[in-house]
This record gives sequence, structure tokens and C-alpha cells, in this order.
Amino acid sequence: MTDVLRVVIVDDHSIFRSGLRADLDPGVEVVGEAGDVAGAVAVIASTRPDVVLLDVHLPGAIGDLTGGEAVLQQALPLSPETRYLALSVSDAAEDVVRVIRAGARGYITKGSSGGDVSAGARAVASGDAVFSPRLAGFVLDAFGAMSGETARADDELDRLSGREQEVMRLIARGYAYKEVAAELFISIKTVETHVSAVLRKLQLSSRHELTAWASARRLL
Repeated sequence: MTDVLRVVIVDDHSIFRSGLRADLDPGVEVVGEAGDVAGAVAVIASTRPDVVLLDVHLPGAIGDLTGGEAVLQQALPLSPETRYLALSVSDAAEDVVRVIRAGARGYITKGSSGGDVSAGARAVASGDAVFSPRLAGFVLDAFGAMSGETARADDELDRLSGREQEVMRLIARGYAYKEVAAELFISIKTVETHVSAVLRKLQLSSRHELTAWASARRLL
């Protein structure tokens, strides 16, 4: 990662976006902004930032998902290396757990300073998890309850061979068959064979369902 951290700010209040932009550390470059779900997905796909500063409650929906969850489901496969730091006025446990399960790497409240947000963005970009102090307990409790779900996900992955798991992750991230073939040094026909086997073993019917399956299990 370079010294300059490239971020996108997603919030439905332009005044908040402007204030946050002005308050971030000089080494944080804002490369895009959005105020709703569709706009967020588009700007993330076009700019592929290091980090998205993501409001939890946004206008717009994708299927049954709304707000930050909808952005995460749609944008994660389009820019797999991008990390997400949720920002919200809410410190409700259900909001925190919902967006973390969807794929965010951290969650801090909007009462945080620009320095705190900048530090949090750098931390999640480096692979760390970041939470406002009182929110960490919510996450620990929720993920303790998810241990049974993790075991089930492991059982599902055990159905796939090592090569099938590699193909599954790339396809779920939005790679084309020829890109998977080039990445893994195999033929396109072999990729097609592996994809068919993956869908059959996981009882899925499409690449879209595979992406949703992988995202829900934090495999992207």
C-alpha cells in the first residue's frame, strides 16, 4: 500500500461528506463520493479505492437488502481488494452485527474525529478490524454465536477440491473464465468443468448465487 490512502465516502448527507473530506488526514485522498446505494456501487467499481467509508443507512436497495448491506453485496465482487469501514450515528447492536456480517472490516460512530476515521481507514486497509470501544462486545458476542455457522461453511467447502475452491473464489469475485484460466494456468474448458462441479456440489444454479454464497461466508 502506498503512503496515500485512496478512499470513497458514501453518505446521503452532502454536508457530512464535505465535513469529513475536510477533516481527514492529509495522507488520505478522497477519490469519489456517493449518496445512495446505486451511486456507491458505481463509484466503487470505477475507482477501486483502498477503503470505503460507508454509511449504514442509505437510500436505495438491491433485492431485499438496503443501505450499507446492499452496497457490500453488490460492490465486493466488483472490487475485491477494497476494504469497508462503516460509519453511523447508530450504535445499535443489530446495525453493527448486520454490516459486519455483510463484509465490513470495522464500524465506528460518526462522533469520531477526522483523525480517528483516518486511523481507522488505514487500519482496515492493512487488514485489521476497527471498532468504537463499546461496539466491540457486540461483535464478539455475535461471532461467538456464529461458530456453528462457520462449521457448516467449512463442511460445505470440504465438498470442493483445492482447485475447485480456487476457481470458486475467483469466479465469485467476478473474474471472467479466461481471466481465471490465465490466473491459474489452466484451460478455459477446465475452468468451465470446475465451475459446473462447484455449482453442482454447492447446489447453486448461477454465478450470482455463487457470489452471494461466498460473500455470506466471508470467502471473497
